[in-house]
Amino acid sequence: MATLSYGMISSLDGYVTGADSNFAWAEPDAEVHQFVNDRDRGIGTYLYGRRMWETMKVWGEDDWLAGEPDVVQDYAQLWRDADKVVFSSTLSSVEEPRTRLEHSLDLDAIRRLKESADADLTVAGPTLAAQLLRAGLIDELTIYLAPAVIGSGVRLLPEVTLTLELLEEQRFASGFVFLRYAVRN
Repeated sequence: MATLSYGMISSLDGYVTGADSNFAWAEPDAEVHQFVNDRDRGIGTYLYGRRMWETMKVWGEDDWLAGEPDVVQDYAQLWRDADKVVFSSTLSSVEEPRTRLEHSLDLDAIRRLKESADADLTVAGPTLAAQLLRAGLIDELTIYLAPAVIGSGVRLLPEVTLTLELLEEQRFASGFVFLRYAVRN
């Protein structure tokens, strides 16, 4: 069975975007980006809600990648090589290769996908992740804590009680900290 993780960059006070939807404070440096790339090499499928999809689909566009550092171009290729499932009741289509649109969230279908997948899955986006956490489908939390306190915005985690076991931690020169927890309940 594949592992389903929920991973995002978060401020120290637990937000993934500010109240103004800004996340410039979350931009990783080359060291953190390389770490993300190396971890994402094992991801076979990304699960997105509409808002996160609209943020991430830029990785499928070529026009801005010319001249970007190798670490950025590497991530773009990793992202393009993985399958993507977008859950949205408002989108009519998604045009990116290896991407399918689901108009509703079927928790049993997610369970079957975990059971049949050859590679791990990850969900990005707090709204979709909240539903999967409440359903007990997320196996791990992978959090990149940015050295920032932003005061308000969209929360990383919903109001939910979780029992966690720390599996891995990594500190970076930029002040970022990576934390990987197993969800035990």
